[in-house]
Amino acid sequence: MSTVLENPPPKFDEYRYQQDFFGGEPPLSEGIGYLVVLGFGALFSIFTTLVVLADKVFAGNASITSEHFNTAGRMVKTGLTASVIVSQWTWAATLLQSSNVAWQYGVSGPFWYASGATIQVLLFGVLAISLKKVAPSAHTMCEIVNARWGKTAHITFLFFAFCANIIVTSMLLLGGAATVEALTGVDYRLASFLIPWGVILYTSAGGLKATFIASYLHTVIIFAVLITMITMVYIKVYSSDQIYAFLEQTVSYSDAECEAIFSNEDGETFFVKGQYACGPVSGNNGGSYLTMLSGDGLMFGIINIVGNFGTVFVDQSYWQSAIAARPSSAAKGYLLGGICWFAIPFSLATSLGLTSTALMLPISASEAGSGLVPPAVATDLMGDAGAALILVMLFMAIVSTGSAESIAVSSLIAYDVYRQYFNPDATGKQILLVSRVVIVGFGLFMGCFAIVLNEIGLNLGWVYLFMGVVIGSAVIPLWNMMTWSKASGKGAVIAAWSGLVLAVIGWLSGAQAQSGKISVATLGTNEVMLSGNLIAILSSGLIHYVYSKFIDPQDFDFAELDKNITLVEHDMSGLGAEQQDPVELRRAERWITRRGYILTILLIVVWPLLSIPAGVFTESYFAFWVLVAIAWGFGAAITITFLPLMESSEEILEVLSGMWNYVTCRSGNAKEFSKDEEVEEEDLKAHPDDAVAA
Repeated sequence: MSTVLENPPPKFDEYRYQQDFFGGEPPLSEGIGYLVVLGFGALFSIFTTLVVLADKVFAGNASITSEHFNTAGRMVKTGLTASVIVSQWTWAATLLQSSNVAWQYGVSGPFWYASGATIQVLLFGVLAISLKKVAPSAHTMCEIVNARWGKTAHITFLFFAFCANIIVTSMLLLGGAATVEALTGVDYRLASFLIPWGVILYTSAGGLKATFIASYLHTVIIFAVLITMITMVYIKVYSSDQIYAFLEQTVSYSDAECEAIFSNEDGETFFVKGQYACGPVSGNNGGSYLTMLSGDGLMFGIINIVGNFGTVFVDQSYWQSAIAARPSSAAKGYLLGGICWFAIPFSLATSLGLTSTALMLPISASEAGSGLVPPAVATDLMGDAGAALILVMLFMAIVSTGSAESIAVSSLIAYDVYRQYFNPDATGKQILLVSRVVIVGFGLFMGCFAIVLNEIGLNLGWVYLFMGVVIGSAVIPLWNMMTWSKASGKGAVIAAWSGLVLAVIGWLSGAQAQSGKISVATLGTNEVMLSGNLIAILSSGLIHYVYSKFIDPQDFDFAELDKNITLVEHDMSGLGAEQQDPVELRRAERWITRRGYILTILLIVVWPLLSIPAGVFTESYFAFWVLVAIAWGFGAAITITFLPLMESSEEILEVLSGMWNYVTCRSGNAKEFSKDEEVEEEDLKAHPDDAVAA
């Protein structure tokens, strides 16, 4: 006997009988896919290369040396530093996985994704200013490891650094290729190879400076799409009250009603609990999506926090951004970048992620795990235009982070492998050549590696949870290296390797104990991933502390650290007395330390505790929650778009005036032209008779 639905879902008639949202039929043509993947890649390559060239020719900035290629002159300002941090930290997972956890856990998912991945950037600001104090000449984090702890530690942390770069790039390509295939039909294997090419072209041509310029443009486009999606969900098409009512309706259905909703034309159900958003949410207070009291949501939050410490503190790209920033901008840039980045997963997933469950779109767990929640909702809201916007947004995230990862790997190989072990007397030209070759090679390698991971059966969500198991054990030793004079090099090596081994053992044992077997599926459960992540970071931290405190205590003089790091070329930009003022550096360190710790406590302790008394959100409480998400999204978009332009207005005007002078057959930029006019005026004053004669 079939169940009669008295109150069907909002989109019941439109999607009736569908077992999944996309159903193997992409909403966009293959041509659109190739246009975005190849066209945007070529466009950004040409544009950023021209901008770097214009900066060199018309503003008179230095030509690209190996130092400049890998450090961008060490003089990047606060706004651009923040923009680059937002760009680097906006992975495919940020856009896709954040909405997946909203689909799974409700309002707690976007919050824990955002807060659990913001605090690492805030706290890395402390390391950024420490780096400016004790190792301003560094090119990579592993150079600092080598300068303080020697060869064995250097090789150890080089391994973890490469692991971090490979894992992050894998997630970019896994999520990106799956979404490109779902939206356009372009084969994911082909997409995995084509996506890196846009990155390869402009990164190898312009180095870190080109990466920073492109990252700013990518960030602006990402925020533009973010604002569009928030506006569509909560202002134009629906309201917070409507979404609230739909979410209440979703969890009100019984199993029998869910089976009736998800059934075929013959009345045979394909509903499996947990495979679709229907009925009460397991582990949530009152079975509701509208609560922060979610056991699985909290568990995801802890995994997110631990795993993301690894992908910030062990990822060379964040150290490289700190190296590139001017000392006065490093601390503020990381703090502002973290605050603005919070809006992307929080605001996007609070709109698209919650709407997917509110409308009960036929999104399967497999589709959600592959990151297809945002494109599904965008397609429902805006048709092909929505799918195209998500595709563009995703491509921006992939190439911005991909370019940062490429330049990070090229720096590690150029300075920590080639120069350190093969050619200690390498010239700037040789370093530059190696850097460019590595960028091309790494892009090709990652295309192959992403295909292998997909064939094994690993998707974006699985790799995202797994990353902390591999690289979490390197986090605390690296923090200690920069902040603790007693930190032992031997202890760091033992802690990093022991933490990794213990984490893998705990992870495998957890899967065996929980499910009775070890497989991709059993290794990917929240409980098993949580055990591996926690063991990695906590065991290594404990081992390093005990070894450094009681077995091999050091008394390292941080003043000696920078003396062990040498420049390839004598490029002292960003290393002058003004930038290395110890008073200013101490002031900046106090500034970021206080604010970094306070904001961290607010985001992961105070905010969640304040939301507990609310239990299941009321309609007005949810409206306030949505208002915070909207305001944060708009505020971050305005800040990250206009602050870099305001700070760099003088440099932009120099380039534009230089171009104008070139077109009008004058020489120099605005400054030089104004000087020429001043000289002419002085000559006229000194020789008035000449003026009359003329």
